[in-house]
Amino acid sequence: MRFLLVLIMLCTINSAAFCARQYSEKTYQKQWCNSKGGQLEYQLNDKTRVDCLTEKYAVEFDFANKWHECIGQALYYGQKTKKIPACVLIMENEEKDVKYLKRLRYAVYNKKRIPEFKTFTITPAVFK
Repeated sequence: MRFLLVLIMLCTINSAAFCARQYSEKTYQKQWCNSKGGQLEYQLNDKTRVDCLTEKYAVEFDFANKWHECIGQALYYGQKTKKIPACVLIMENEEKDVKYLKRLRYAVYNKKRIPEFKTFTITPAVFK
């Protein structure tokens, strides 16, 4: 019984966090990828999927607070596709999210830790 109660509470909390997003990650992916002439959800031979594959970039999307996850996936997709790895950070609250963008850029650009890497951002303003 306790387990069920805890499970219900976790699902409720998780749903509330998801509902706080203005748009889904997929919505941002579609808008950005289409505007760049890329291919959405490009499937690799190991069944993983690149969020957006363009002529130059293998792009991973994440909400700003998940910047660290974005790096690893983008690097992997870049190696698998022989394209430049890229992250698009979804910044729904630019004032709050800028700290995550700074962390991402520090991790990849400081002392040229990752020679070829590209960062982009997207905000809800693209839908207005």
